[in-house]
Amino acid sequence: MFSYRHAFHAGNHADVLKHMTLLAVLRHMTQKDTALTVFDTHAGAGLYRLDGDYAQTSGEAADGFLRLLSEEKTALAPASKGKSAITKVAEAPASILQDYLDLVAGFNNKPSQRVYPGSPFIVQHLLRDRDKLKLFELHPTDAKTLSANIAQLDAGRQVAVLREDGFEGLKKFLPPPARRALVLCDPSYEIKSDYARVPVMVADALTRFATGTYMVWYPLIPRPEAHDVPRKLKTLATRAGKSWLNASLTVKSSKLTTDEAGEVQRPGLPASGVFIINPPHTLKAALQAALPQLVAKLAQDEHAAWAVDNGG
Repeated sequence: MFSYRHAFHAGNHADVLKHMTLLAVLRHMTQKDTALTVFDTHAGAGLYRLDGDYAQTSGEAADGFLRLLSEEKTALAPASKGKSAITKVAEAPASILQDYLDLVAGFNNKPSQRVYPGSPFIVQHLLRDRDKLKLFELHPTDAKTLSANIAQLDAGRQVAVLREDGFEGLKKFLPPPARRALVLCDPSYEIKSDYARVPVMVADALTRFATGTYMVWYPLIPRPEAHDVPRKLKTLATRAGKSWLNASLTVKSSKLTTDEAGEVQRPGLPASGVFIINPPHTLKAALQAALPQLVAKLAQDEHAAWAVDNGG
């Protein structure tokens, strides 16, 4: 149950999508004066070293955040007749992508960019004095590390670390006192039941606090339950009469391959998505500007793609 450590995956392409979108949502929500409560149901350790043992073991940041920093801005891009061509990406980064890059840079004193903030630190960076952040983390080691990292901020009661199941722990806090909240749910999905628990949690949350903004990250892998997550969330939002937005980023094919020795090679994580209920009205256009650039910069083969859909 406690084998998953996000430190192995920090800064990968899924983090880029998730954190860029999270930052855009928060920028919009903090424009209103009313106090905001943010809930992170699976907070992780909060802060990561991309030159640490975990991140270097997987090397996933090299094909994610670190690739975005590369001065060589070439990538695979669609060409005519279904073929691929090397295309220069010369345009300036979209506003939400630049905002994300600037925010991460702010956590580093040197250009090497070796510190990567997880969602707790991204959120805390944008909090105002009247806002609150509640972090749930059940993994014993990550919960301890998270508490130590948050303690360095001297945030006092503004940030609370709760070592409990975020799926269940969220219930007692909804609705929040000021009736404004953002809930981020991004479990590892290493436990198969997470796929079913996500829509159950969101359904319950909507009955308790229908006007909250709910953001769910999910992997897109060759498993039916993974593709069920956005489908079920769309059904929930539609039935509740709420607006929704679904965005995805694909960097490579999800097909299995065979190496020279005849061994089957799995593609790892080829794609992921974010589903937001009650999203900011500015989010769709912002993602439509940024996602094509991410595809151009992070593509690993000709199957790289992006999509944004919305309704309500």
